[in-house]
Amino acid sequence: MRQAEALPDRAAVADGPVAGRRPGRPRSERAERAILEAALDLFAESGVGGVCMEAVAARAGVGKATIYRRWPGKEDLLLDALTSLKSPLPEPGGESVREDLVAMLRVMCQDAADPRWARRYTLLLGEGEKYPKVMERYKETVVEPRRDMIRSVLRRGVASAELRPDVDVEVAMFMLTGAVLARGRHDAEWITPEYAERVVDEVLLGLAPRGISP
Repeated sequence: MRQAEALPDRAAVADGPVAGRRPGRPRSERAERAILEAALDLFAESGVGGVCMEAVAARAGVGKATIYRRWPGKEDLLLDALTSLKSPLPEPGGESVREDLVAMLRVMCQDAADPRWARRYTLLLGEGEKYPKVMERYKETVVEPRRDMIRSVLRRGVASAELRPDVDVEVAMFMLTGAVLARGRHDAEWITPEYAERVVDEVLLGLAPRGISP
């Protein structure tokens, strides 16, 4: 008599078989996206305390085992979900400090102009006091790597003499990112396609070598 076949993962059935996958359990990108969206929705509704694996699984339409195969715990899932709110910054091209900064800030402006991003980011800041470990990991894994990309462009500008040798890289970085974050939180509707260029040009006016316009 044939043995009963194990029931396949529901998310994997929904997506169908994918040719060329490595042996082992396939990971459904569609299911992963649904899980991240469910975690973000619960976070937006109830904060960090409202995110639990059972509620995420129910809302995403997957089993808890599907979630635990990818994320060992709630904190890891929430961090990945919050990370997905930010679009990846483009790698610096290295030809011009201005061009590299404008390209990065354009991506940041697109994110900040999304009203869902503003609401969730504001909530994250408020939750930071109640869940300092989550906030600390978010800064380490999401915020700082993005800041480092901007710092590297500014340092390269100093080395190439595009910027003054005495530029305070940390202050300059916060001037650039702060102009986007503050506008996104309070006046997102004013973030136009030209806003990134305006921010970069105004900041570079103060960072350029004396007597030279950026």
